[in-house]
Amino acid sequence: MYSTLVRLAESVTTKSLDLRQASVALYPPIPLYRRLLRAHRRLPIEMRLLGDDYVKAEFRRHKEITNPVHVMGFLTQWKMYLDELPRDPSDSRSFKKLDPTVYEKMSAEQLGQLYEFMHATKEIWKPVNGEQAQSETKK
Repeated sequence: MYSTLVRLAESVTTKSLDLRQASVALYPPIPLYRRLLRAHRRLPIEMRLLGDDYVKAEFRRHKEITNPVHVMGFLTQWKMYLDELPRDPSDSRSFKKLDPTVYEKMSAEQLGQLYEFMHATKEIWKPVNGEQAQSETKK
């Protein structure tokens, strides 16, 4: 089936199909939004809820943007996020640290949001006091 799709795609274009370049292609906003929400289905429920809410809020905030440069940057960053989502969330090695150069490019407001996000995620993953007490008594 895969080879048939590749041949079909190659027959439509004059150039040979470069799969790396195809993965860099941007999606229109609505299909990208849907793909992001579908990709979140593979995440643990807490991460999915947090991610879904964030994606929905960001897309709502940027709904009225008309500057093509901002739209392209927005879609590019969300496509990169989609590509970075782990295929198997249970594998902790699949999560990637944020590149230090990204920190340098962030505004003070963005750094503040990232800081708040970090604390929100720590609260989600913090064990409940009852669970801590039970695990300590078993030791």
